[in-house]
Amino acid sequence: MNTTSQEKELERAKSQAKCQLESIQEMVKALDTEDDAKREAATETIREDALEVSVRSDWHEPGAEQEITEYKILLCTGGPAVRIVGDLDRYHEPENATLEYQDWYTPWTEYRLDSEEEAAVVKYAQQFYFGE
Repeated sequence: MNTTSQEKELERAKSQAKCQLESIQEMVKALDTEDDAKREAATETIREDALEVSVRSDWHEPGAEQEITEYKILLCTGGPAVRIVGDLDRYHEPENATLEYQDWYTPWTEYRLDSEEEAAVVKYAQQFYFGE
């Protein structure tokens, strides 16, 4: 695949990441309500939005108990694909979030988030359970 084709493919994937970010921001906005039923419905909408939720451990000595340290939330796959990745704190809660995108035969690329966007993506990720 030549560079121009890769750039075009990556631009399509970046556009998909932007759409996913806008959707996340809307879902997170719906969490900010005093109505318990509406907040629960918004939480359920977020939990049903993800295609896959995964965790993994860090390097450790053989035989040592493994502590999960990272999470991944797959939002869409194929060409293009979008995911959220981040670190978990000692209570298995998301500490941060990075939005990434890719298309066929391209590497995962970070979608730059401002502080407000990152806060929304972290809040989205916090609606999932990452414990053991």
